[in-house]
Amino acid sequence: MALAIGGVFLIPSNASALDRTNEIFKVFQFPADQIPRVDGDTNDWNIVPDSYVIGSDQLVDDNGKHQWSDPSTPRIRVRFGWVKGLNRLYCLYEADDDYWDFSQPGLHNDTFELVVDGDLSGGPLIEHFLPAKPVLGEWETYLTLQGAHAQNYHIFTPSEGKDWCMVWGPEQWAKALPYANAAQKFNFKPGQSGHYVLEFWITPFDYAGAEGPPRAVESVLKENKIIGLSFALIDYDNVNSAATNNGFWNLSRHHTMYGQADQLCEFKLMPLESQFVKPIEAQWSFQVVDMSRRLVAFKDLSVGNITSWHWDFGDGETSTEQNPIHAYKTANHYVVVLDVAGPAGKSRKSKVWDVVVK
Repeated sequence: MALAIGGVFLIPSNASALDRTNEIFKVFQFPADQIPRVDGDTNDWNIVPDSYVIGSDQLVDDNGKHQWSDPSTPRIRVRFGWVKGLNRLYCLYEADDDYWDFSQPGLHNDTFELVVDGDLSGGPLIEHFLPAKPVLGEWETYLTLQGAHAQNYHIFTPSEGKDWCMVWGPEQWAKALPYANAAQKFNFKPGQSGHYVLEFWITPFDYAGAEGPPRAVESVLKENKIIGLSFALIDYDNVNSAATNNGFWNLSRHHTMYGQADQLCEFKLMPLESQFVKPIEAQWSFQVVDMSRRLVAFKDLSVGNITSWHWDFGDGETSTEQNPIHAYKTANHYVVVLDVAGPAGKSRKSKVWDVVVK
């Protein structure tokens, strides 16, 4: 039995994982009527239980220089979410730091670096780790393979006078609508301390090439799916210097997780929390399996403890099977109704003219 503590599941040691082998991190499912608005306002996230929060103390110090009691070390809270039916990964990132460094136009910027592998394809995603590099050459490898199966988002915190992130690869289209969106809130200047809020969503891709969206394949997000994900916190503390970063912390225990999808952590797309689930609700889908015979397969997707089903196919025929197959005699568009019942009561779902046979 898994135990949820601090944004993770603690699971038996013999369970498989990409990294942190005794943990599965959780992605909160937002109800369809409570999708967070990306505006930098954290109120939409108040419904997310604390068990989903990933904090600073769960990160690994990459260089061993810092203790979490060090006041120069940023304090963060990260929450991830998803919505059933949308291939979007939502994130709320909150951080407090004594020195925010973001005045330069390049990579020298406090950074939240996010890597996602939506289909657990694994393997290298950055050019200099890819085995094809000696054959294709550096730039052909970059333009052909980098970021294609898993994506790295180099997110600037804050971003001022620059794009909100750099997608590390040629698929720069993936950081803009309709594939991503971001909003931030802060009231400090470079070199000052303060509280920072970043709210964003991205679209994970099974394939995202340099040629653009027409050939891209979105990762399909569904309940209980495991995706690969990790992030790094990169802290700079010298706004006028080209020096290297002051600190680098990972959720993964591997520094090179930024370019190796095998080193990401397991994140589970969770079902709705119980308080958002209706005790009984009729839902169903259908598929025309043979149009020549007007043969339609119906699938019950109802929620709750269901003990009886009654289908009205709209042609005078009915069924009490849970997942019936029905052959229509004449071409038409039909009103199909499913009535379900159980200890919690009754529910109905009709679809008007969805089912069409010729």
